[in-house]
Amino acid sequence: MIRSLKENRAVSFVVIFLVYILAGAGGIAVYNFLSTPVWLSLLIADIVATVITFMFSCILSNASVYDPYWSVQPIVIMVALTIKNGFHEAALWAMVAVIIWGIRLTLNWGYSFKNLNAQDWRYTMLYKKSGKFYPLVNFFGIHLFPTLVVYACILPAVYLFNEPYELTPVGVVCFLISIGAVVLQATADHQMQSFRQKHQGELIHAGLWKHSRHPNYLGEILMWWGIGLYSVLTMKGPFYLLSGALVNTLMFIFISVPLAEGRQSAKPGFEEYKKQTRMFLPLKKRSSVEE
Repeated sequence: MIRSLKENRAVSFVVIFLVYILAGAGGIAVYNFLSTPVWLSLLIADIVATVITFMFSCILSNASVYDPYWSVQPIVIMVALTIKNGFHEAALWAMVAVIIWGIRLTLNWGYSFKNLNAQDWRYTMLYKKSGKFYPLVNFFGIHLFPTLVVYACILPAVYLFNEPYELTPVGVVCFLISIGAVVLQATADHQMQSFRQKHQGELIHAGLWKHSRHPNYLGEILMWWGIGLYSVLTMKGPFYLLSGALVNTLMFIFISVPLAEGRQSAKPGFEEYKKQTRMFLPLKKRSSVEE
């Protein structure tokens, strides 16, 4: 009975929606209760919402319950701060960029979401490798670590709400970097989805993927460098707030990319593709054979 309900895509969407309503309500309640500095209150509330999401991922036996959290969390933070502090020019444009990014990424998740019986292959792999330690890996690795990374990425924008900063020319450039990153991600994801519909199990050589092995990851990295630089340069510091964008970049380079390429390596032609194509930026000239 439960398994059949979890196989129903519509029911699964409703369950995920309710889980996030509860997680959001829990986080907001904790945030309103605390009297600590805003950055700390947000962090604690964020962790509480993550714990609630984790609890339901355990109840539903599916760590992918957490998947949309990555894109929903920043939207909630930015909208909540806007409601509380009002509309300031620089903060408003940061919020616009984050909302556009978050909605796009959440829609992409929704498009690829099958049901509550389908779990990200990486989580299943971690379950098999970690054995009895999986509950710890699940909480700290799959849930808490990404929450902290995205929180660190959004933190520079949080400080924009402290004062009514004005939009500057360099801020416009950084804003456009973030929007361009969203377009890059959207294009890469669309190309990959279209390719998989016709070429299951094959290696993509088309579109952006012909020039970069991970254009979608590149878009995610550029998004948070754009937001970080936008915020820090608008406030004229502190530059240590860019540590979130740096950690995010390192996470993709040393965790996400190796995991993805470990799986891709089984596909015919991957090693040659890897030699001819950069990880992120298309700086190496491709051979005429691949052209």
